[in-house]
Amino acid sequence: MGGYLGYMIITGIMSLIGAGISSRLKSKFNHYSKMGIASGMSGKDVALDMLRHYNIHDVNVVEGKGFLSDHYNPGTKTIALSPAVYQGRSIAAAAVAAHECGHAVQHATAYTWLTMRSAIVPVVSLAAKAQQFLLMFVLGAFGMSTGNSPIGQWLLLATIVAFAVTAAFSFITLPVEFDASRRALVWLDETGTTRGEEYDGAKDALWWAAMTYVAAALSALVILLFLVMRLLSQRN
Repeated sequence: MGGYLGYMIITGIMSLIGAGISSRLKSKFNHYSKMGIASGMSGKDVALDMLRHYNIHDVNVVEGKGFLSDHYNPGTKTIALSPAVYQGRSIAAAAVAAHECGHAVQHATAYTWLTMRSAIVPVVSLAAKAQQFLLMFVLGAFGMSTGNSPIGQWLLLATIVAFAVTAAFSFITLPVEFDASRRALVWLDETGTTRGEEYDGAKDALWWAAMTYVAAALSALVILLFLVMRLLSQRN
């Protein structure tokens, strides 16, 4: 029971931190969504203009659904922008659209970290599914019944491996996201799409977006360390 309680406390704390950062990001997005840019370009316009600038003509820009659901799909070479970004003519829309285009530029130039992340997606997907079932065994009733038995330790070791894979993915994601924002900000500045306070606002919005990935990576690391210490304590 102690292992389960410890796990719940850790995940609870990290979830609160993540929720706080996510709330701050939404607040920033709403704030900068109300601030227009002098160019009057919509998020769609920004995306298409940036793609043309980098001579990328095989990526589609479409309107997606939801809030802050913007993403780039390297498999279909599609940039899906949420309605507020696709149609918006604001600092937030320009920043997010340029960021997603940053991923398209990474893909077109075979950016190492993006290539690596894409390559391990199938393994990460499998590990993410497996770790949920493994946790029920090592921290639930079955884990209590096995105690320090060999089978219990092997299950815990398998859980650690699964969490190590997903944690590694979270950390590989960091340079991908930071680099996409860097590329976005360079383009926004050099082309004059955003200037002065507009550029500062775009930089601020993208920084908070990046912090959500940092929080996710740290959460994965903390849980992984907890499981490792649990295994070591059982072996002592």
